[in-house]
Amino acid sequence: MDASAERGWFGPAGTLGRPAFSWRAVVWAIVYPQRGQRTMPTLPGLILIGLALGIGTAAYNSSSNILFITLSLLLACLVLSGVLSWINFRRVAWRLRSPAPWRVGQEGTVLVEAAKPRARLPSYGLWFEVTARAVEPEERQRAEATLSIGGREVREILARAERSLRRARLALRGRLAPGQGAIMEWAFKPERRGCLRVELAAVGSLFPFGFLRKEIAGGARLEATVWPATIPYRNLGLAPGKRGPGAERAVRPGSGSDLIALRRYAVGDSHRLIHWKASARTGRLLVRQFAAEVSKGCLLAIDTDATRWPQPEQFEVLVSLAATLAEDLFRAGRLAAVAIDGEAPRPVRSVHDLEELLNRLAVVGPRTGDPVLPGAAVGRRHVITFAPEGPTAVVAWLDGRRWASS
Repeated sequence: MDASAERGWFGPAGTLGRPAFSWRAVVWAIVYPQRGQRTMPTLPGLILIGLALGIGTAAYNSSSNILFITLSLLLACLVLSGVLSWINFRRVAWRLRSPAPWRVGQEGTVLVEAAKPRARLPSYGLWFEVTARAVEPEERQRAEATLSIGGREVREILARAERSLRRARLALRGRLAPGQGAIMEWAFKPERRGCLRVELAAVGSLFPFGFLRKEIAGGARLEATVWPATIPYRNLGLAPGKRGPGAERAVRPGSGSDLIALRRYAVGDSHRLIHWKASARTGRLLVRQFAAEVSKGCLLAIDTDATRWPQPEQFEVLVSLAATLAEDLFRAGRLAAVAIDGEAPRPVRSVHDLEELLNRLAVVGPRTGDPVLPGAAVGRRHVITFAPEGPTAVVAWLDGRRWASS
């Protein structure tokens, strides 16, 4: 595996390489585990420890060799369980991947890849605990004093944070053979737009006997952006027989519907274009020449003033409607540029530009403070603006006319 594929791997074999073997390192790793590793007894393990204490007390009181042999077997079982659980994690690597962008209300996928390169023994019974939490963008994060907050408020904040946390435990089916890998999939639907942090909290196993639960801190982290949801809207625009939004007539030859001139017939012209009355008057074949219909594109002007959008639910409808119209106009070839809060219009020419716009809409919030100045001139583009209507609805205006409504 090349160096580019080795990036992003975590775990005891995070570099996907083979470290130099040393008995000293092995003994020291067993006696003093690395930070993030934890070994805890399970319920059967606690029962076994209690049974060993009882048998040990009885053996010392009765001086019975059979009880001492039984005690030694129980303790050997515990020690062997710990050593085998440590060996089970040797040279195991894992990482997180997300194959596609995420969107509110649509199922997203997180892939957990596990590999065991250049190893001799397989690993059994591994599970991967994955968490997903919505985080605020850096520009919105600010420090707040908590000295004046009571215990009840602190508990409510912690409970709200716990509710926003999504957890899943992905179990590895079968064994992880040496030199091979496995992929586990976690599918979930994001509930809000913005930044999402997916972390591999821990990797654990009950191997071999189930007496001890060994966990290792995952360390893998994935930062992703959740795009706004797509919402249905009603088109309140022009009638089907009229020009659609973003279209204009250019004074040059084309296949539009506006007649600009008559010219002589040329080989290859359609017979439907022949102007028979003019041809009869002049005595030669003349054909109609129409103006070309071209698209000059639309400009999405999005204003996020908090005084204009006081309701959080209505603001979310605004963002979702803007994202939906941007995608529909881009597919139709009519989206020219986008301007948010009076900035200079940013052109949208490729899929990458559209994705950048959706990333910005994913983290945009109501703007507070002084009003912003209008951006640069829009030229001959059609301008689409948004305005609230009622408590929850949003209307899109095309050149001052109602065009779409959520």
